[in-house]
Amino acid sequence: MNNPISTRLQLLSPFTGLSCPLSDIPDAAFAQKMVGDGFAVDPTDNILHAPCEAQITQIHPSKHAITLKTAAGIEILLHIGVDTVKLKGEGFEALVKEGDIVAAQTPLIKLDLDKVGEQATSLRTVVLLTDMQQISSLIPTTQKNIRAGDVLFDVVLSSENQTQAVEKSDNMLTSAPITVINPTGIHARPAAAIVTAIKPFSCDVMIEKAAEQTNARSVVGIMGLDIRCGDKIVILAKGTDQLAAIEALTQAIQSGLGEEATAIDTSNDFDPFSEPSLLLQHSQDPRRLLGVEASPGQVKGRLYVIEAQVPKFDTFASDPLVEQTKLDNAIKIADATLVELVDELRSKGMEDKADIFIAHQELLNDPDLYQRCQTELKQGKSAPYAWEKSVCRQANKLASMDNNLLAGRAIDLNDVGNRVSRILAGLSQDTIPAQLPENTIIVAKELTPSDTAKLNPDHVLGICTSLGGTTSHSAILARAMGIAAMAAVDPKVLTLHNTEVLLDTAKGYLLLNPTQEEMLQLQAIKEANQEQHTIALEHKDEAAVTLDGTRFEVAGNIANVTDAKQLVELGGEAVGLLRSEFLYQDQAISPTEAEQEQAYRQVLNTLGERPLVVRTLDVGGDKPLSYLPLPKEDNPFLGERGIRVGLDKPAILRQQIRALLKASAAGRLRIMFPMVASLFELKLAKQVLNEEADKLAIDMSNIEIGIMIEVPSAAIIADVLAEHVDFFSIGTNDLTQYTLAIDRGHPKLAALADGLHPAVLRLIELTTKAAHAKGKWVGICGGLAGEKDAVPILVGLGIDELSVSVPSIPEIKHQIRQLNHHACKALAAKALVCADAKDVRELMRDPVTLLTISKQS
Repeated sequence: MNNPISTRLQLLSPFTGLSCPLSDIPDAAFAQKMVGDGFAVDPTDNILHAPCEAQITQIHPSKHAITLKTAAGIEILLHIGVDTVKLKGEGFEALVKEGDIVAAQTPLIKLDLDKVGEQATSLRTVVLLTDMQQISSLIPTTQKNIRAGDVLFDVVLSSENQTQAVEKSDNMLTSAPITVINPTGIHARPAAAIVTAIKPFSCDVMIEKAAEQTNARSVVGIMGLDIRCGDKIVILAKGTDQLAAIEALTQAIQSGLGEEATAIDTSNDFDPFSEPSLLLQHSQDPRRLLGVEASPGQVKGRLYVIEAQVPKFDTFASDPLVEQTKLDNAIKIADATLVELVDELRSKGMEDKADIFIAHQELLNDPDLYQRCQTELKQGKSAPYAWEKSVCRQANKLASMDNNLLAGRAIDLNDVGNRVSRILAGLSQDTIPAQLPENTIIVAKELTPSDTAKLNPDHVLGICTSLGGTTSHSAILARAMGIAAMAAVDPKVLTLHNTEVLLDTAKGYLLLNPTQEEMLQLQAIKEANQEQHTIALEHKDEAAVTLDGTRFEVAGNIANVTDAKQLVELGGEAVGLLRSEFLYQDQAISPTEAEQEQAYRQVLNTLGERPLVVRTLDVGGDKPLSYLPLPKEDNPFLGERGIRVGLDKPAILRQQIRALLKASAAGRLRIMFPMVASLFELKLAKQVLNEEADKLAIDMSNIEIGIMIEVPSAAIIADVLAEHVDFFSIGTNDLTQYTLAIDRGHPKLAALADGLHPAVLRLIELTTKAAHAKGKWVGICGGLAGEKDAVPILVGLGIDELSVSVPSIPEIKHQIRQLNHHACKALAAKALVCADAKDVRELMRDPVTLLTISKQS
């Protein structure tokens, strides 16, 4: 099947019988070449044979038609008889299956000539090339009496003007659902009528059934959807005449596509999507569109909806070497652009953000991806087609692994793929205009990291996407750039270009066409927040002591020594979480023990006397490790993740622990094990730690050992676990999603994964009481620690340390200094008995509550 593309194709007769031209077929769809061009046979035997070497791509459910594709991508339709679809498979037996690669003259279908012949209008069987633009000339046989295997016709192929591939894109116009009324569904004849109906239009058109789409200009593709009478289909279109195309095709389908229609009784139709979800929040105010905060901020501006031009390309090309040169040059240009982008981000001090695009370079130069492209090129595909198909296949594989971070990496791969595709199409690599109006709020279904990194925060104040989540690289970049961002926004936003809005990510809504009073309110809030921020920075080095004299430690979550330096500058009292996987992420090989020791030593030296909590390697689930492929799991969040990876592969854990122990003399080290769910796991981890300490003769008396409380089981047995550790650190992000069974990055349900849910708060209380009863301290390093609504409740629950994002440290310290600890305890007690997170948040916004917790005793 790997033969190079030929300019000539010879097709053999599939039957023994009498040859005839298509004009002799008693069906206008074939006689007028609406389905394709070729020749026909009136059979006298009962076995349909393959006309050439090819792959079986489709067998119609009624088995009266079969589609093959040659190695060069030429599509061939064999259609037995006229009106044979009405037999619903009776009298037909398939001898092959879809996906089989068959040689010429291989038996394909066996038919009962008598049964089929009695009921069919005709048995004349057509052999068609479905894409007539691939045919330069067709030379039929001159034999009237022909045997199976004799030459039926020769085709001289054209490499030009081939039908362009059509892919579903985000900004296609969509029709209302249409009920099919053709008695035998959409088979060859009505499929040809669809193709004919849209010939006057230049736009891309697709037919969709049950989330599966095909090009509406492909008869075979339409037949492959197996559209039956009563099925509901949707038309998608994109182009200058998209609306007219949808209207014309809708009318054609509703009128039966030239066939006698069947009356469809829709009185008992059940539509499972007829009502909006009861799970999701719906604003009662039509001016408010709800979403999920991806990057904090409150801004006013005008919506700018992004509609990027989609690259178009031919599927086939005549010279694989020329196509490979095109692809190689496009990859070089893309790589050079990424190098410039990395240098630009580094010059702005955004090292960790530059790493995202270093990873893009690795994706761009992935040898497996390139090998897939070469395979496609050798089969006669064009460079753009080969590249897009290879990228899509790999991205879909990542996205199908059903976890949020890998879905984010699929977005990264698509970002890289789109960059090269646009170069090949002669388009700009940038999908967003370089010059945007001031006070712009970007709107798109999804933004790639490349899109986000190029935004100018002086002009772009906010981002709204109808898809995406809080952990994507785009969300991370938006937070680093100080751009407010909201994901999972009502898709209605995509139709509101140039609308004036207020974006409030904290409250999770976009307010359309705000009044002057509402804009003044937002401005007052922003000015008050800025004033508090200024005060917080002025007092950043003061301790976080409540009004009634209780001190709390405010620490930071960091990933590297750069973050550690910033923490010291902003008054951080400790590092509550060093994510050690920063040494591992986006690397092809594991860092050496010496490299790890040096990294930990640098951070400890930077912190001085401040304690450093290092979480051992936390991968698996939503944190893949490039050089350590983990087995595919149906649910990776409930499998090999966190400490289980280290215990399953103890050499990795031992190497990291040795590096930590060797660096421990440089400062105040605390070691923390992630995702511990049982005493069994904790004991095994401590066993490895103690064994390595003994080998190195390290005194462990000055090194505190702790675990993360991230799963309900650990919180429930916290009293047992507390006897074996020096501290707990609660990871509220994972604790919330495991407790509520909601992926915090889920595009629909993320808003329900609220850490202030009473169930989560009760687990925090349980953990805190158990630890304090054993004389151990408790910190929180999850996102909840930095939420202003949550801080008073966490203070009231007795949390000893809040570890937050480094830039938030001064403001969290300032907030604690304005709280009354005794009043916060009473507030926490009320929160624990609330019905749900919504009630807790309402409690926190009650003016009486706010006044009470900030009163001096």
